[in-house]
Amino acid sequence: MSVNPEDPRVKRTRQLFVQAFNDLVEKKRNVYSISVHDITNQATVNRTTFYAHFQDKYDFLEYWMMEKFQMTIRNRLPKETRCNADNLRILIQTIFDFLLRFQQCSTPGDKQFEAMFENTMHQGLHRLLLKRINEVDTQGFSEGKLEAMALVISWGIFGSALQWSRNPQDRSVETMFEEVIEVISVNLSPFWEQITG
Repeated sequence: MSVNPEDPRVKRTRQLFVQAFNDLVEKKRNVYSISVHDITNQATVNRTTFYAHFQDKYDFLEYWMMEKFQMTIRNRLPKETRCNADNLRILIQTIFDFLLRFQQCSTPGDKQFEAMFENTMHQGLHRLLLKRINEVDTQGFSEGKLEAMALVISWGIFGSALQWSRNPQDRSVETMFEEVIEVISVNLSPFWEQITG
């Protein structure tokens, strides 16, 4: 790709593709049957422009899922998200809700994209946690340790929510949510003390 993702024109064009895809998903109720041709027709943008932004449909789908996931988190978390217990609860609840909706909306034909979407969501959560952890005083923690902490915590949250979303009848969301909060809180408590202390 030769485009600068920070260029406002690039952002607008990509938003056209995302909106077109969202409209198509609403109509077709699946992801697998939507082609690049469908997306570009709906967006009224030519295929050459699409391929200037994305390598292929899979590259676009990763971008689309990341945008959808990040927007959901932005809409639920306060703008200035600090690493504290209240925001952690909101974040974890958002992940549980998002994954449950994802499982409920997934069609048998869309299963081929499931692993890619899950990986994209986890990457988004990992980056968010790492960013928030790095925004506080992290003296005494090496960069490697912070990275490992964000990775373990993100997998703890995401893996628990993913497992629950696949079999929500096994345990109530409240029970699972409280258990995840309890475990994750122990790992993040050193950062909360630095913020509130």
